Amino acid sequence: MKPAGRHRPGSPKPPADMLQTARAIAAVQRPDGAIPWPDGHVDPWDHVECAMALSACGLPLQARLAYQWLRETQRSDGSWPRTTGGPGAAFPGEVTDDAAESHHAAYVAVGVWHDYLVTGDRRFAVRMWPTVQAAVEWVLDLQTRRGEVAWERDGSGAPGGFALLSGSASILQGLRCALALAGLAGEARPDWELAAGQLGHVIACHPDAFADKSRFSMDWYYPVLGGALRGSAGTERLALGWDTFVVPGLGVRCVSDQPWVTVAETCELALALDACGQRARAHEVFATVGSLRHEDGSYWTGWQYVNQDHFPAERSGWTSAAVVLAADALTGFSGGAGVFRAIPAPASYRPPADPAACGCEPTTADALTGRG
Repeated sequence: MKPAGRHRPGSPKPPADMLQTARAIAAVQRPDGAIPWPDGHVDPWDHVECAMALSACGLPLQARLAYQWLRETQRSDGSWPRTTGGPGAAFPGEVTDDAAESHHAAYVAVGVWHDYLVTGDRRFAVRMWPTVQAAVEWVLDLQTRRGEVAWERDGSGAPGGFALLSGSASILQGLRCALALAGLAGEARPDWELAAGQLGHVIACHPDAFADKSRFSMDWYYPVLGGALRGSAGTERLALGWDTFVVPGLGVRCVSDQPWVTVAETCELALALDACGQRARAHEVFATVGSLRHEDGSYWTGWQYVNQDHFPAERSGWTSAAVVLAADALTGFSGGAGVFRAIPAPASYRPPADPAACGCEPTTADALTGRG
């Protein structure tokens, strides 16, 4: 058996520029494994994305330390606090927002599955299985009868009053990866399979199930990135929002009504394009982030192109991580390069080629009644 945490034998090495970027992420990692934002706070989703970048670039000790932090900070109900540390915190690990977000918890499954794809280390994946299982059960307790997932539980434990399209799409990928991990652990989870199918359907066919956040580019491309729409349906969706969100030569707007492009959204669009087979266009979009690279390998969050200035004036680990993951998808330097393109799904699962032809009657948002 190969040493735990290393790249699979024969895997290409990361290019020097991406290795430098991964080392910039590692440079901000705390001794306890947490990877904070520039202001010092940590949220689970962005922490996982950073861990994925570390794995992809062959920094196993740092990646495994990040996953250890997730194991140690997971709450008994399977969730993580929305934020720990940051401005006003008495110490780095202090919980500063006790609420928990559903897509935060689900994303740990994507990270662990990605680590397995990179390293082939089944033993580590199985070690993380109880963490993944508890997180998914907590998430699915927020799934409605129709299929969408409420976006949070607040500090009192009450479910959020609406679902987010981008968040639910990310959860769909998390469920698919969790099911793959269940297979590695030798466990069957048909209830998760049904939940994933229901969630994928409502994302693809019932946009009215979600709060209107259409000014955010994430709501445009995440149904493709999360795997609910692929093929012609995915291509059509990306084409519909192109002129609204893509600024030629600069990247992707964070929101439609502000002159601000962001590196993370640009990289995620490149990943969505790649997942739909539009690799040439994905390369073209991804190339725009090079202008926001810092000499230390990190990346500025975004660019306000009217004021001609960085906005916000920070370089976050998760922004750099998005660059690493997009670069890997487009050049294939790790075994995890296809984690967004080839989301694990049963042979019987096919995203609808034409969501309008699904045969369902239009629905209106019903009460967010959880399964539990």
